[in-house]
Amino acid sequence: MATGESGELGGGGQGGAPGIWRALDASANRATEALRVLEDVLRFGLDDEHLTRLAKDLRHDLAGVLGRHGLWQRTAARDVIGDVGVGIEAEAGLSRGGLTDLVAANAARAGQALRSLQEFAAVVAGEAAGGFEAIRYRVYTLERAALAAVRAGDRLGGISLCVLVDGGHDPASFTRLVGSLVEAGVRMFQIRDKSLPVPLLAERVRLAIGLVRRGGDAGRPIVVVNDRVDVAAALAADGAHVGADDLPVPLTRRVVGPGRLVGRTAHDVAEARAAVIDGADYLGVGPCFPSPTKSFAEHAPPDFLRTVCGEVSLPVFAIGGVTVERLEPLVALGVRRVAVASAVTRAADPPRSARELIDTLARLTASRPA
Repeated sequence: MATGESGELGGGGQGGAPGIWRALDASANRATEALRVLEDVLRFGLDDEHLTRLAKDLRHDLAGVLGRHGLWQRTAARDVIGDVGVGIEAEAGLSRGGLTDLVAANAARAGQALRSLQEFAAVVAGEAAGGFEAIRYRVYTLERAALAAVRAGDRLGGISLCVLVDGGHDPASFTRLVGSLVEAGVRMFQIRDKSLPVPLLAERVRLAIGLVRRGGDAGRPIVVVNDRVDVAAALAADGAHVGADDLPVPLTRRVVGPGRLVGRTAHDVAEARAAVIDGADYLGVGPCFPSPTKSFAEHAPPDFLRTVCGEVSLPVFAIGGVTVERLEPLVALGVRRVAVASAVTRAADPPRSARELIDTLARLTASRPA
């Protein structure tokens, strides 16, 4: 009998119609090919070990589902010569202008093929339908993380220093400090002050945004707000930075919107990997050293920094007690960006200290392979 779960290829019933099996075969091939391209983009285009591993897991899990429930029989129904779709070309093909296009096109292809697999499997191999659905949702998550990595790399490219600035004694001193750092070449600021009342914090953020946007949007510095996602959204800052005890990354994204940056502090490899999957745009990893502005129960071990910098393509900023004298061992671990507070804001000459950090990082990273 050629119906339902029998797995036979006979044409006596709708469940066993050869066309069902041919559709399964074609969709399986499309999904597998698309996942392979995604894996290659993540491996060779982004050099992202973490996302490459996830893509490979997807491909292997798909092969596992296709190898069960009698679905191996689909290849026997393959009929390339008799396929009416062979040779039909879309009038306007998708452009491939860069990694973003490659990720989007192949994630879409994989998702569509998996949906087709789910629907047709429901007719002849119902137990497999749920497996295809689960893999499809994982593709959507992988696509989000991959696109975030591509876009964040573009947006934060060339930024090696983020300066954490508190509210200062008054608006005038805050304005002088931020303005002088902009002149010194600082291209990213995180406004962080947990002691300042929210209305005053909002005023400082507004001042910072006004300072960095005086020259227009092209190449201007970035302003993100620590912790207070509501303030970042209300003032249209460039983004928000959150930690483990703050609003989670997916919820932060809902508040600030898709076009704003979301940074996440990670204290171990598991947190870093989770932040990538959650859709973070960059990571702050640490704390690396004792800091005069914040006490820590323990510090990040070298293996943690080396692992995250080696396997994650998102921009990674080392945080916690970073000074110019401590840059060399950090760069040796793979660090290419740092976030500092007191090393700049409490220095005798903040602009000079910021410039020294930027220049030293450039010199050290230039002497080491990316």
